[in-house]
Amino acid sequence: MNISRTRLAKVRALMKERDIDAYIILNTDPHLGEYIPGHWRIVQWLTGFTGSSAVVIIAKKFAGLWTDSRYFIQAEEQLSGSGFSLKKLNVTSEPIWLEWLGENMKRESCIGVDGRIFSMTSLEKLKKILGKNKVRIDLECDLITEIWTERPPMPDSIAFDHNIIFCGKERKDKITEVREQMIKMRVDSHLLTSPDDIMWLLNIRGNDLEYSPLILAFAIVTQDQILLFSEEKKIPLKLASEFDRIDITILPYVEISLILSRLKKGSFLLLTPETTNSSLFNSIQEGVNIVKDISIPTHLKAVKNSIEIENIRKVMTKDGAALTKFLFWLEKNVESNTITELSAAGKLLEFRLQQSDCIGSSFSTIAAYKEHGALVHYSPSTGSNSDLRAEGIFLIDSGGQYLDGTTDITRTVTLGKPNHVQKSDFTLVLKGMIDLAISKYPVGTKGFQLDVLARKALWDNGLNYGHGTGHGVGFFLNVHEGPYSIGTCSSESNKFPLEPGIIISDEPAIYRAGEYGIRTENLLLVSEDEKNVFGHFLKFETLSLCYIDTALIEKSLLDQLELKWLNSYHSIVYEKLSPLLTDEEKKWLKVKTKEI
Repeated sequence: MNISRTRLAKVRALMKERDIDAYIILNTDPHLGEYIPGHWRIVQWLTGFTGSSAVVIIAKKFAGLWTDSRYFIQAEEQLSGSGFSLKKLNVTSEPIWLEWLGENMKRESCIGVDGRIFSMTSLEKLKKILGKNKVRIDLECDLITEIWTERPPMPDSIAFDHNIIFCGKERKDKITEVREQMIKMRVDSHLLTSPDDIMWLLNIRGNDLEYSPLILAFAIVTQDQILLFSEEKKIPLKLASEFDRIDITILPYVEISLILSRLKKGSFLLLTPETTNSSLFNSIQEGVNIVKDISIPTHLKAVKNSIEIENIRKVMTKDGAALTKFLFWLEKNVESNTITELSAAGKLLEFRLQQSDCIGSSFSTIAAYKEHGALVHYSPSTGSNSDLRAEGIFLIDSGGQYLDGTTDITRTVTLGKPNHVQKSDFTLVLKGMIDLAISKYPVGTKGFQLDVLARKALWDNGLNYGHGTGHGVGFFLNVHEGPYSIGTCSSESNKFPLEPGIIISDEPAIYRAGEYGIRTENLLLVSEDEKNVFGHFLKFETLSLCYIDTALIEKSLLDQLELKWLNSYHSIVYEKLSPLLTDEEKKWLKVKTKEI
């Protein structure tokens, strides 16, 4: 029997024992972030699905997993034989998981959830859709710990100081900024549940997660002190002494609920419902006034200071050199050596780690050959690992974590002779990437208002892609950072006006299932442009540095402005990267960046 079916049967046995009619599992942890430690990878352990976005519902005669279009093909493969059926989000013929519960839960039935991994926002939506049937919700329903006997322990990495030469601002100055905002918002305390907010505020980093340099922690900020909830052993003595001098008190990770329960009635507490789990919220006594908003550090850290911007420009040169060296190596060896998707990803990491202050990847490298490129978030594994040959299209989406910044870049290259459709697809995607990059827009413009610029060339040809166009990027933090993004209006994060200092990705794409995927991605910096009688305007500065494969370009599809941008970009790429390359690599890059 499939191991997932065995585990599913054990969950159902516990459900029957505890009179639970449906059990909901979200693919997250108590901090409700994107990347989670092995201890909380319940969905993967239970179903075999490795994608980042998933909701699982188990009922007496039904078990389903909901995910979005990035993972449809992957999910179908990984869920085969597991006992879990795939339910597709954003497809009109399939109800979203909340609607499924509303349609299938009988009056006065009971739904079980582990409140530690269920956000306030999700709970409010669940109550709203189930309230009419008087469905009971058990928020303390953990059906996993008992049966996951070999569950990985919680991570215990040691925090380290992030030097001001990299981050550009002392922790005490950041704390002052947050407290000033708290006064303006008239709140007495501020609950921080996202570790990246805390890392930024305190100028520390860690290694609790594979790709994000964080330690898992909670914090409460007041005008007098900061309570940091993390295991004491994770904060080295020197750092703890510095914290003590500015009234930062370290408390055990598990005591966050106890301290929240002791907040004074009548006081005002600021928290973010999307990243505050229901168990924490329920620990707050009645009488405490809850102010719901995006956290103050989320806004502050998204706007990079001048030192961070200076550093990230330097990082882009190092990172671009590493990717260029990799692509040179790939082209020279693909015919004679056995290169696989996994070995290619490993080789790229090797080149990155040769650069100063690089500590690793910023996410799992998407090294996708031919049809694997159509899987938006594909990561090669031993079971799927393809050999690369001197033919077809290869997509490599990767990034590095450096002490002086975080990168994310995608390049699609041909390993053989591309056909007309491939060149057309590639060029239409490139047009969208360029048209967004060269856009000029007034202050107050929001991400969704620019999204069409990246899609128009594709739309004009009856093509589209099913994901967002751009996401914010942290500074030696999460590679996906809110609250800013570029995408459809349906996403809340697209509703924040872009501001100078924000770093955001530009990554239109096209995917042909069973054939290939094409995506070209650069990181952009929102910058000042001009002020005139018509208003105050902003523009983008392209930060990423790596050649774009002109062998895949159908020149006739580019207009003069797009062609001018491409040739100018390639001139800059060569100028900035060539000093970091060998003579042979320089000669090769000169050809790759030749004006067309």
